[in-house]
Amino acid sequence: MLLTEGSSLTAREFVTVLGIRGFEVEVASPSRFPLASFSRWCRAVHRLPPAGTDPVGYLRALDALLATGRYEALLATHEQAWLLAAGQRHLPHATGRLAVASAEAFARVQSKIAFASLCDQLAIPQPTWSEVREEEDLDRIEYPVWVKAAHSTAGRGVRRARTRAEAVSAWRGLAHAGAEGAGVMVQAPAAGAYRQVAGLFEGGRLVAAACSQRIGTGAGGSAAARLSVSDPDAVGVVTRLGAELGWHGGLTCDYFRDDAGRNLFIECNPRTTEPANAAAAGVDLPALSIALATGRPLPRRPLIARAGARTRSTMALALGAAEAQGTRRAVAGALKRALTARPPLQGSREVLTPVLRDPPSAVAALAGVGTVLVRPGAVTALAGGAVDAYAITPRTIARLA
Repeated sequence: MLLTEGSSLTAREFVTVLGIRGFEVEVASPSRFPLASFSRWCRAVHRLPPAGTDPVGYLRALDALLATGRYEALLATHEQAWLLAAGQRHLPHATGRLAVASAEAFARVQSKIAFASLCDQLAIPQPTWSEVREEEDLDRIEYPVWVKAAHSTAGRGVRRARTRAEAVSAWRGLAHAGAEGAGVMVQAPAAGAYRQVAGLFEGGRLVAAACSQRIGTGAGGSAAARLSVSDPDAVGVVTRLGAELGWHGGLTCDYFRDDAGRNLFIECNPRTTEPANAAAAGVDLPALSIALATGRPLPRRPLIARAGARTRSTMALALGAAEAQGTRRAVAGALKRALTARPPLQGSREVLTPVLRDPPSAVAALAGVGTVLVRPGAVTALAGGAVDAYAITPRTIARLA
């Protein structure tokens, strides 16, 4: 199997899930030693041009790898899914080895503004939102709000604003940093538990779904530890989205569930994200993605992950503590809670760096954890470097023209 990148937590979890199942994995990456490379299950790393700045070169190099015939499937592990959809003409050898939705479908969900508009169209519940086209638009909203760039990943384009002045500053910064015309939106905060629902689709038909709740926080507010949950309402929403879009491949939505059982959806990731909790709960999204890409038989009835599976990414928990609190004590405390399985991590399974099953993963764990133990502020550079390796922007897509 060939992964489209190796720097993200998602790529590393793909390696874990596939490796345990006995699949051989190789990684395409501009980095020589991406996170996913520190694994006995990663057979090779192939240096490619950076997808974000040289998309045509990246796609041509990726296709050259596929042309060797060594790979059964090409798995998009992060925002490269958008690039593969938009640049399929550069991938003639991906036929029968890649499952990805159409570029038109991506256009309806890749942007946060486009996804919010689609939720309005389909009456999917979400926090109140509006697009910010000029500074005066910030006079007509209630505070606090989240200010969001239309295109961003890993929490990099999201700012919390408690006042109009903070919102203006965030809007100017995000608008300046983003692509021309990409847009900025504001959205009211949502109360409750942060969750994700992941679906895998075959031409709009739901093949499998898994819901999880954050029980430990990583960098950028991500879910560094998860508990699989049963949430038929969320599965129903992602099923409707997939059908509306004719989606083909993975689709993941972020949402909050309040104490009254109401869900509010806040974001869509048009790909499979961090699949290890779903695998622990009985739904192997990477293996199902391979079957989808290669035309193998798929379940006739949707597979739904069972509730109660706890997973953790110890290194990600340490990075989250470094970012949130910025002290060595906080990092050490996060490590202690993870390694001693204190509530809510009791019974949790390590999925990012499972050193007992995958000894080389200890190198990445020690490097990442050691860095933030010595200097907690280094988390910004660590996380930023990883994101730069896989981020795709509207400018990237425009370069395909």
